[in-house]
Amino acid sequence: MLYILKKKIQNCVIIGSGPAGYSAAVYAARADLNPILILGNQPGGQLTTTTNVDNYLGFPLGISGNCLMENCKKQAERFNTIIINKIVSNVFLSNKQGGVHRIFLEKKEEYIDSKGLIIATGSSPKFLGINKEKKFLGLGVSFCATCDGFFHKDKEVAIIGGGDTALEEANYLSKICKKIYLIIRKDHLKGSKILQHHIFQKSNVNILFCSNVTEIIGDNFLKGIKVFNHKYKTSNIFSVSGLFIAIGHVPNTEIFSNQLHLNEKGYIVVKRGSTITNKPGVFAAGDVQDSHYRQAITSAGTGCMAALDLERYLSLFK
Repeated sequence: MLYILKKKIQNCVIIGSGPAGYSAAVYAARADLNPILILGNQPGGQLTTTTNVDNYLGFPLGISGNCLMENCKKQAERFNTIIINKIVSNVFLSNKQGGVHRIFLEKKEEYIDSKGLIIATGSSPKFLGINKEKKFLGLGVSFCATCDGFFHKDKEVAIIGGGDTALEEANYLSKICKKIYLIIRKDHLKGSKILQHHIFQKSNVNILFCSNVTEIIGDNFLKGIKVFNHKYKTSNIFSVSGLFIAIGHVPNTEIFSNQLHLNEKGYIVVKRGSTITNKPGVFAAGDVQDSHYRQAITSAGTGCMAALDLERYLSLFK
């Protein structure tokens, strides 16, 4: 298959297989662009670590993250998207209008040339680096209160982080959870003043300064956490059903860093209201260019936009 692909310049290559990638594939395929989608090192993206998805439109009873992404894959395949289960190791992006981009796969001799490239590599959450953290993803440990908060209604949960994301998570969860422990490593909040003001007004938010989680408790799912206060040198155990880690995300943009414009956090910069990057024929969709919303449905929306932007771009060279 790869030998055949190397012999022909493609119209559309998509890197990434989350909602953005699959959405782009469906729209590109329906526009007769014959897309090729490269799965990457986490087929299905971050949703595959989510047990249940209740806020994706069209599933009134909810759906598991794995099932949702499998449905997306089947839909892309229905329109004859070529799906390659490999990792992109490097890219060479052309500066010319109508130029050809080269996408290298795991082995240097494996590559695909394409006039259009859609980057949907997403972002990766920052982990704490403690035992059971990854084991309990979807089993009490989460990186998204909007996604998973509903499952902890009227229960006690903990949030780690003191920036805007953590405060927004705390504000959201305070409306549905019985009690929230906001665990902060420093002796102050880093988030914006208006968010701090809102959090200080919440009677069910307990702020634990100078603290960090040292142990996750539970056998098959999260039952509690051990928190160490490094100011008073004391440890306490808290029974919680959910642990929300909000210490930031890292966009998966390392292989593009010397060729695409990235912002100070490493996210791909796109033209306002579009998915257009600084390289002609290269478009970015999903979390790789969105540090604000980071939702499956917004990622899918920008995947659609990227395919439409690419279709318009290619039409200039017919």
